Amino acid sequence: MNISNDIKKPEIRWIPLESNPEVLNKIIHNHGVDQKWGFVDIYGFDDDALAMIPRPATAIIFLFPGTPAYDNFREKNEAYLNLHKQKISENVIHFTQTIGNACGMMALLHSLSNNSHLVGDGLFKRIFDATRKMKAGDRGEYLESCSELAIVHQDSACSGQSRTPDIADACTNHFVSFVEVNGDIYELDGGRPFPVNHGKCEDFLKDTARIMKEFIARDPNDNDYSAIALAKFED
Repeated sequence: MNISNDIKKPEIRWIPLESNPEVLNKIIHNHGVDQKWGFVDIYGFDDDALAMIPRPATAIIFLFPGTPAYDNFREKNEAYLNLHKQKISENVIHFTQTIGNACGMMALLHSLSNNSHLVGDGLFKRIFDATRKMKAGDRGEYLESCSELAIVHQDSACSGQSRTPDIADACTNHFVSFVEVNGDIYELDGGRPFPVNHGKCEDFLKDTARIMKEFIARDPNDNDYSAIALAKFED
């Protein structure tokens, strides 16, 4: 069993989203998010590459391979975090993923829900208003019945640059989101039972790049990684 895609109700499946800023920007701008903000590619994690990203940047969506090495790390990490309780801000919004292959949309929801000042009116505001007082698991179940989100996801998954996969295809790559809440960096993954607090944030892009490089170091022979940042476009 692949831990990174362990879901409660596998009978509900979506077509995986592509890690593509153009696709995600169409989603968010068609559904109420401020046009001055959008997703941009991150071309590297060194200072020169990070300097190309517009500021401020408030979320990063990271795609990585859900390999046995990652699954082994996550299992041990969650056991450790269960024993050594984290300090999690009450302002962090976490959704549990209960829909197969929906980790891309979950990462998008985590990025926006923890930057709700960007959302405006539209689909995402309605989702966040409806789920604000829910627990993570209840939020996940709410999404199962959100037909409008399912339609948006379907249309977007079929509009990328790569071949649209079959809904029954095995999906091993996995999306997570990183956000800053109350001065700490959080890793938000719908497949995890809780947010992961990575500690104090001094420079969001540089600090998150350090975390993503740790992911890569666990599987140094795998090249299937990508990252995009939610940032304010230049005026």
